[in-house]
Amino acid sequence: MVKNDKSLKKQSEFYLLPNLFTTAALFFGFFSILNAMNGKFEFAALAIFLALVMDGLDGRIARLTNTESKFGAEYDSLSDMVSFGVAPALVMYVWALKPLGKIGWIGAFIYCACAAFRLARFNTKLDMSEKKYFFGLPSPAAAALIAAFIWVCIDNGISGNDTFFNFFQMQWFAWIMILIAALSMVTDIKYYSGKDLNLRNSVPSVSILLIVLAFSLLSHSPAEIIFIILLGYLLSGYANFFKENFNGKQNIKKK
Repeated sequence: MVKNDKSLKKQSEFYLLPNLFTTAALFFGFFSILNAMNGKFEFAALAIFLALVMDGLDGRIARLTNTESKFGAEYDSLSDMVSFGVAPALVMYVWALKPLGKIGWIGAFIYCACAAFRLARFNTKLDMSEKKYFFGLPSPAAAALIAAFIWVCIDNGISGNDTFFNFFQMQWFAWIMILIAALSMVTDIKYYSGKDLNLRNSVPSVSILLIVLAFSLLSHSPAEIIFIILLGYLLSGYANFFKENFNGKQNIKKK
């Protein structure tokens, strides 16, 4: 009984250090929305990336310092909803989707709703999911993809109101992008989580050259490289899905 009481107390306790990082992630999500409202879309996109960094640190710090709690998990989920659900949807809406009228805000809402669904499913299936994979595109990855897309466009002088080839409007491209990111979050497609990586293992010396090359590319064209990486991650889930289905059909034919 005493052990259960201690466990319940630990779950309800408020630990300052990890929750500071969660609050920082929430702040950057809110800051992203403010910048979008003021037309500073590059800062809005970068704020989402900063929220992503803070979100990645809070859980790791909680585990390292043994300060995990139920309160912290719930607070983190609410912070994620603002930073990776509401913020990307509103930034994309103000940047490109607003001129589309009702279709525009419906697209932004679909993304927001899918992010909420994805976070709720992650919370309820946290102990049941495979550690090696996420089921559905993680909401931080989806938010980063949207932010990187906006960043690439701004970096290349493309606004949300531009028209290509005299008929294709950027608003519709942005609408398709946010819809793909939204629906990818609520699928059962597997995405590699990276949780099975062990950084303590020895690696070939060529890895150092690859790391140097990666940093060189990032320093030269950070927006484009980050967007390509995130787009590749999005497509990797669909590639694995079609590969598994194809192999499954081949095995059935052999039988």
